Amino acid sequence: MTLLAPFAAPGRFYKGNLHTHSTRSDGALDPVDVCAAYREAGYDFLALTDHFLEKFGFPITDTRPFRSKGFTTLIGAEVHAPATEFGELWHILSVGLPLDFEPTATGESGPALAARCAAAGAFVTIAHPAWYGLTIADAETIPGAHAIEVYNHTSAVRTDRGDGWGLLDAMLARGHRLTACATDDAHFKCNDYFGGWMMVKADSLEPEALLAALLAGHSYATQGPEIHAIAIDGEDVTIECSPASSVILLGRATATAVVFGSELRQARLKLDCLKPGGYGRIVVTDAVGRRAWSSPFWPAEGG
Repeated sequence: MTLLAPFAAPGRFYKGNLHTHSTRSDGALDPVDVCAAYREAGYDFLALTDHFLEKFGFPITDTRPFRSKGFTTLIGAEVHAPATEFGELWHILSVGLPLDFEPTATGESGPALAARCAAAGAFVTIAHPAWYGLTIADAETIPGAHAIEVYNHTSAVRTDRGDGWGLLDAMLARGHRLTACATDDAHFKCNDYFGGWMMVKADSLEPEALLAALLAGHSYATQGPEIHAIAIDGEDVTIECSPASSVILLGRATATAVVFGSELRQARLKLDCLKPGGYGRIVVTDAVGRRAWSSPFWPAEGG
């Protein structure tokens, strides 16, 4: 039996939100209050990612003063530049930016800005694609992206467009290697917080360790359910999880296998539903419909 990443990685899982806004851009709360809210809600880490726009002074919000024992922060921003296929400003989530990251240059494109973020060491995520109609053609211009937001809580609450799996599945089917990211995108102007988060397996809660784990894909995305292990044993994949009503194995196009139950804690599914050489991913759903999503894995490659 081969335990897959991130479950085979050393360390423990830490709970964190990677997409949040404050009064440094268009959020309702000061940075200190945003960090306090997440700390008091039991999160281990937070990235405060204010909109990196000229009208807000190109903020890279310094949250280092709000770190404490058992709670840390990552430095980042949601960066923007022209223009998507439908003429919208790009929304690119970049976590792990330096505090002196240069403002967006006049004429700088979204793909160029994303590449600059990645070159600076950031974990780059294509944010809330369904919310603003991001297309596959758009996404393919960001080859350095590490992830796609598969769930954005604010987009779900405010526009019913919170799900990004359609784009990620299409990108995976075309051979792109990306991980899955769930976030709040909280502005604290409505009930848009504590709805989706990342579980990141790292050897410590130090910001550098968390960022390295994100870049390595040592994470899964969730609205609440926990995934304890995913392992491949010959032609089967075994999943251990918190109590679930279903565990689904998905792959390219129609590839699907599922187990239903009232309080599943383990499921064993056949890998032969997957297309040859293709990817798989796991979805765990609990009794109230909340989901956890593994990042994709490639069984033919052993993970």
